[in-house]
Amino acid sequence: MEAILQATEYIRNHGIDAPEVGVILGTGLGNLFVKEIKNPIIINYNSIPHFPISTVEYHKGQLIYGDIKGKKVLAMQGRFHYYEGYSLQQVTLPIRVMKMLGVENLLISNASGNMNLKWKKGDMMLIDDHISLLPDNPLRGKNLDKFGPRFPDMSRPYSPKLNEKLLKIAKEKKIKLNVGVYVGVMGPNLETRAEYRFLRTIGADAVGMSTVPEVIVANHMGLPCCAISVLTDDCDPDNLKPANIKEIVKVAGKAEKKLTELYVSLIKKL
Repeated sequence: MEAILQATEYIRNHGIDAPEVGVILGTGLGNLFVKEIKNPIIINYNSIPHFPISTVEYHKGQLIYGDIKGKKVLAMQGRFHYYEGYSLQQVTLPIRVMKMLGVENLLISNASGNMNLKWKKGDMMLIDDHISLLPDNPLRGKNLDKFGPRFPDMSRPYSPKLNEKLLKIAKEKKIKLNVGVYVGVMGPNLETRAEYRFLRTIGADAVGMSTVPEVIVANHMGLPCCAISVLTDDCDPDNLKPANIKEIVKVAGKAEKKLTELYVSLIKKL
């Protein structure tokens, strides 16, 4: 709690006042959206007390605060992952801080592997639900009663209201937006053919190494959230090709324009 308060105070003292919308920008998705932010204030993660430092290539590691469509937005350009060596409490500390600063809705993006053979890489998926296969939970340990209950409900972890708005926007703009289940794994390696078969069998459409911890913590605090995955590689176990991180980032970059359009439109309607 002390770490959360110190980080919050530092950020607030640098001109970030009462943001309404928080945004987490995933792999390859941190450029076009940032250009939509007017009058930006930028703070590097490494200057914020207790903030982890993003060690992953293509994650810039800075907070950007400013205006989009009349709303005050605080965006994370780069996130943290369990596989980087951080605890899940560290990974999710920025979400706690966003809530303390006043964020009322959380918009999340990620790049993930596509396991639904009806879809193809480059498509987007609105997350309706998730499966956690992470070896830990960000709520493990003493409960932070200030934020939420010991046993938070997860029956609808992704806000039906936000998801409904996104689907309506996508339909109006003729943007293809699939709806499915995301499975969160530890990483950093990608999956074997047998693992892809297993993950598909248990009900997942896409697989990735982020998002689930942030969503758990957001739900603990009663912070409505939504998440869109850009499907950056096809994970068909019967036709599996070696993964190429440069190709994954390239595919994410191509989808970024549509993702930005969806989230900017959503922010306008909040």
